[in-house]
Amino acid sequence: MESYCKFESALDILIGKWKPVILLQLINKGTMRFGELQKSIPDINKKMLTQQLRELEYNDIVHREVYNQIPPKVEYSISEYGKGLSSVLQVLNDWGVSHIEHMKKLYGVDRSGS
Repeated sequence: MESYCKFESALDILIGKWKPVILLQLINKGTMRFGELQKSIPDINKKMLTQQLRELEYNDIVHREVYNQIPPKVEYSISEYGKGLSSVLQVLNDWGVSHIEHMKKLYGVDRSGS
């Protein structure tokens, strides 16, 4: 039972439609500004992106750097601690690609919603 609780705590950090997508963007592209992140994930709205980034920052997965200048400049990157998720996210992404192909073979259509 104890190992399930640890698994659940990991899922709590990654749960949601956008967190893994945000993390993969930051892992693959490095440091990004808010606008760059939003453009790289066209279906996410500003409020949701802000909320997800704040939760990831709270959990020390994402680092937020604020530059004291006008206009304000804020950059996001994967924290040193968050880099530990890179291989996990890549494996999940690869499995997702494989699953979509499996479903296409099984049903003959793309039922992934994308």
